[in-house]
Amino acid sequence: MNNDLNRRDILRAAVAGAALYSTAGHAQSTWPSRPVNLVVPFPAGGGTDAFARPMAAQFTRLTGKSLVIDNRGGAGGTLGAGIAAKAAPDGYTLFMGAVHHAIAPSMYPRLDYNIEKDFVPLILVASVPQVLVVNSKKYANVDFKAFLAQVKSNPGKLNYGSAGSGTSHHLAGELFKQQTQTFITHIPYRGAGPALNDLIAGNVDMMFDGLGSSAGHIKGGRIKALMVSGNQRNAAFPDVPSAAELGLPEYNVTTWYGIWAPAGTPADAQARAVEEITKAVSTDEARAIWAGQGAEFANLRGPQFDAFVKTEVRKWAQVVKTSGAKLN
Repeated sequence: MNNDLNRRDILRAAVAGAALYSTAGHAQSTWPSRPVNLVVPFPAGGGTDAFARPMAAQFTRLTGKSLVIDNRGGAGGTLGAGIAAKAAPDGYTLFMGAVHHAIAPSMYPRLDYNIEKDFVPLILVASVPQVLVVNSKKYANVDFKAFLAQVKSNPGKLNYGSAGSGTSHHLAGELFKQQTQTFITHIPYRGAGPALNDLIAGNVDMMFDGLGSSAGHIKGGRIKALMVSGNQRNAAFPDVPSAAELGLPEYNVTTWYGIWAPAGTPADAQARAVEEITKAVSTDEARAIWAGQGAEFANLRGPQFDAFVKTEVRKWAQVVKTSGAKLN
């Protein structure tokens, strides 16, 4: 599987997309005139929250109007997505979705929304690699190769937690199982936060998590990182080996986070939202948080973000088909 976000392609698309919003963004000055609701379809403490809350804080500081986080977890992020899709398209409800929402169409046969039709894609705000993390007490003196040997010698006895069936955590685990020819039991949770809590407590053995939500726990010693996905080490965690150097050159899984608005949201509100979110994520404070979590500000806008999502939907559909992943 190709790397999810090619840095060069992102830069080209960002430059092309910038022109689309520059004129419209400066033409409007009324939005926001009141607090804006940001639906986050996972519980507090997960990867989406790790980027939503710093972004909201900077948005509020810069605009003088609150960006209110509305956590609506459940069903692998699809419950909150359905709520956001039905919100009034007046510019005062935004939706912060993730890679999970490109996976969901292949996992949930009866979604009550369509990510490509019921939303307007605004901007891709963060991209982080997946990381394999384990309980730091159970595996204090174990590196990746020793851990993999343990997994192989105990088929089905070790388990991994995820943010829910059909999420990137789930499919990252299925892809890992395929490429390492192992069997690990999947334990779905209602979000990455609860799964991480159980990993820290020792109730699950491992997780395939976005680096954004695991970063603080890794630095705090509560969990241990054994591998970061992709072909190179992450600058924020230079001691964690990459999948490629551990013999898994095709294990490329990236967790990304983006902002949508309900379909029908006025174009001027869309443009202003993109402008103000870009400012919020571009502050020194936000950049420091992104860097500390091993993330980059992808900055794909409008049509470029839309094209990217469509590509992701097709890609993950193939992964689901190959793995035979099912909802638990």
